Amino acid sequence: MPLQIGPCEPWPVDLCCQLPHDLDPAVVDRWQRVASQTLWRLSGMRWGPCPVTVRPCRRSCLEAAPISFQAGIGTGPWVPYIGTDGAWRNASVCGCKSDCSCGELCEVYLPGPVYDVVSVNVDGVGLVPEAYRVDAAGKLVRTDGECWPTCQDMAEPEGAPGTFTVTYRWGLPLDEAATAAVSELTCQLILACLPPGMKGCGECRLPGNVTKVVRQGVTVEMADPTVIFAEGRTGLPLVDLWLSTVNPHRLASPSRVYSPDFKRPRVTTWP
Repeated sequence: MPLQIGPCEPWPVDLCCQLPHDLDPAVVDRWQRVASQTLWRLSGMRWGPCPVTVRPCRRSCLEAAPISFQAGIGTGPWVPYIGTDGAWRNASVCGCKSDCSCGELCEVYLPGPVYDVVSVNVDGVGLVPEAYRVDAAGKLVRTDGECWPTCQDMAEPEGAPGTFTVTYRWGLPLDEAATAAVSELTCQLILACLPPGMKGCGECRLPGNVTKVVRQGVTVEMADPTVIFAEGRTGLPLVDLWLSTVNPHRLASPSRVYSPDFKRPRVTTWP
C-alpha cells in the first residue's frame, strides 16, 4: 500500500459554479476535502506531494560481508569469532538494537514516487543538498565520497545521534487537469447538499437514484448510477475525463513488486 492513506491536504480548486453568496465557507472547505479524498482514491492513490520521514534500514545485520564485530556492545545478536590474538570471543553484531543494517551502504531506496528531498539527517547533523542526489526509481545516492551509516539505533528519536533519517515529499504533482476535476466534483457535492429554497438547490449534476422518467408521454432513460460508481467513475465529464487519462485501468493503488529479501524503510506513525 502507499505511504499515505489519504491526501495530506485538500487539492486546490477553482470553482466554476454559481454558489449562494451567503454560503458558509466551512461548507466549501468540507466538500473540497471530500472531493480530494474521493479523487485521490479513484486515481490510484499516487498524488501529492506529501511530506514523509523514513529511517532507511538494510534487511539484516548479517546481510553483508565483511561484518564489523563490536565486542562488548550488548545490543545485537551475539556471534562467536576469533580475535587477532587467536582467542574466541562473543561479538555483538553491528551494535544495532534492531535488525537494521550492516555493511557498506552508499545508496538507499525511498518508496516513491519521490517529488523532492526536504532534508537528510545523519547523527543529528543535516547534510547539504550537494551531498546526495535521487536516481530513478527512488534511490538516494551519496555523492560526497562518503556512504550512508551502516547502522542506526531505532530506539532513539529521529534526529538524535546514532540515527539516520530522510524527509522527502512523496507523490506525483497536481496539474491543471487535476484542479479542474476536483473543482467540478466539489461544486456538484455542494449543490447536492444545499437546503431546499436556497439558490442553486436542485442544480446538482451527480447521478441520482432515478433511471427512468415518464412525463406526458415522454420517456427519458438515464444512466444507472450504480454502474457508473462501480466502474470508478462519477458521471461528471471533467472528472471522468481526468480519471480516464491518469488511471485508465482503474488501479486501486500503485503497482509494487515485493521481495522477502528487501526491507522497506521504517516510518514512525505515532506520536
